[in-house]
This record gives sequence, structure tokens and C-alpha cells, in this order.
Amino acid sequence: MRYLLRRLAFYIVTAWAALTINFALPRLIPGNAVQAALDKFQGQFSPGVEKALALQFGTNTKASLLTQYWHYWSQLFQGNLGVSTSEYPTHVSTIISKALPWTIALVGISSVISFTLGTLLGILIAWRRGGRLDALLPISTFLSAVPYFWLGLILVTVFGVSLHWLPFFQGYGQGVTLGLNWAFIGSAIAHGVLPAITIILSSIAGWMVGMRNMMVTTLSEDYVMVAQAKGLSDRRVMFTYAARNAILPNLAGFALQLGFVVAGSLLTEIIFSYPGIGVTLLNAVTSKDYPLMQGIFLVITLVVLVANFAADLLYVLLDPRTRQEA
Repeated sequence: MRYLLRRLAFYIVTAWAALTINFALPRLIPGNAVQAALDKFQGQFSPGVEKALALQFGTNTKASLLTQYWHYWSQLFQGNLGVSTSEYPTHVSTIISKALPWTIALVGISSVISFTLGTLLGILIAWRRGGRLDALLPISTFLSAVPYFWLGLILVTVFGVSLHWLPFFQGYGQGVTLGLNWAFIGSAIAHGVLPAITIILSSIAGWMVGMRNMMVTTLSEDYVMVAQAKGLSDRRVMFTYAARNAILPNLAGFALQLGFVVAGSLLTEIIFSYPGIGVTLLNAVTSKDYPLMQGIFLVITLVVLVANFAADLLYVLLDPRTRQEA
């Protein structure tokens, strides 16, 4: 318990530092949210308009930095991330809430599939090492070495442009009503196949090789040999004795990777024009939408910290040695 409390305290301090940096960065870079909003319109504006926008964006330069910092935290606790300058007067939280489910659905599900397939194949390759399954290692390693944006372009060219088997543009087809209906769900799944395959092919090798190496090491342990000497079935020895212990590093790595689900989709979403958080961040950067950038960085930071804490919890639950140290 003390171990978890120490880790929790560490993540709380880290979150405070990250959020403080998130507050400071927009105030250090040239320009500000008010000027970015006014530049989108032609004409002169009264000081009252600028003051009102500064209050709305939380960047009132006449207020002290400490007052702005206090206002920043009070808005965070209320769930208010500010107003977007590129889509004024839409709130940042509204934009993120529309884009985030697309990224979680695409990258999250793809990461789960990649982890599951890679781990299972790694177990089988290690158990039957020297067999035909070993041929999967160089193939998957080659695919992982290819930049995933280049792999995505190849898939678009072959299956989208040449063969016309799968759609490759946007998250759903034109004329489809957004909502919980079969037409939208089917269209969204079809549009997510190519980007999902891109993510899976580019990441499966890491899970496969990592699991295979850990399994080879675990299979030489005494308790595995004892289980085999008892005459237990190969399936039971492979999964209950060997894989159960060898999978610990992969599970911890998977928990950490989930933290980067939000941040790691930028190039994939750009290639397929997918309406996720990556494209939203790109649009925010190109349009100098500081409040939206700040909100997206905040979400990425919190997700990564939560995933790291989940990895610590996972190790405590699965590794008895960690509980003894705690």
C-alpha cells in the first residue's frame, strides 16, 4: 500500500508540473489567443471587445500572472478548457469530445488487436521455435521497420485507389447520418479498416519479438521443467506456467502504450483524413489556435499519466515480488 501511495504522490506532483507548463507555454510564445481571433476578421475593434475576448480566453494580460494561474486552475476544475479561436465561439472541450472518440476507437482497438495477436504469436513461436512460424519474425520486423505513414500510403494506393476495395478518406461516407444507426456504424468500420491495418502491421512485431524472447527465457526455468516432468499437457504448461510469467513485461508495455493512443495517431489520421484528435491538433497548430492546442496537450498529458499509474497497479497485481517490496 505504501508503494502505491508513493507512486500516486509522484504522479500527482508530475501532473501539477505538467499542467503548470501547459499554462506557461502559450504565454511565452509570440502572439496570443486574442490576436489570433481578431486576425480572422477585418476591421478595427474597440478595446472593450479585446478585453472581453481576453477574459473569455483566460489571457487577460492586465491581470497578474498569479491571478491568471488561479483562474486557469479554477476553470480546469470546472471542466472548462476555454474557447477555440479557429472555431469561435465553440468551446475547446466540445471540439475535443467530438474528435477523441474517433481516435480511441481507431488507435485503441488497433492497439488491442496488435497486442493480442503479437503476444499469442510470440508464445507459439517460442514454444515451437525452429519451426515454420519463425518465418513470421523477419516479415513482421521488416513491416515494423517501414515508416507507418509510408505503409499507409502503400495500402491507400493498392486497396483504395487501384482495387477500390476499401474507402480511405474521412471517417464515414458522404450522405450517412451521424449517430447510432447501422448505416453509420458499417460505414465507420469500413473507413477504419485501412488505418487500423496500418497500425497493426507496424506495431505487431514489437509485441511478437518481446513475448518470444521472454518465453524462451522462461521456458528454461526450473518450475517449467518440473511442470513438464509431471506430465502436464503442453497447452497447460505453455499458458499457465510459461506465458503467465513471461507476459508481465508485455502487459506493462501495453498499459504504457495505451497512454500514447491519443498522441500517436497524428500521421495516420493525416494520411487517411481521419477525424480524430491528431488531425484536430494539426488544424489547431496551423491556425494558431492556442486554447485548442493547450486543451489537447492537457488531455494527452493526463492520459499518459493515468496509463503509467495503471502500469504500476498492474505490476503490483501480477508480480508478488513488487507487493513484498511495497
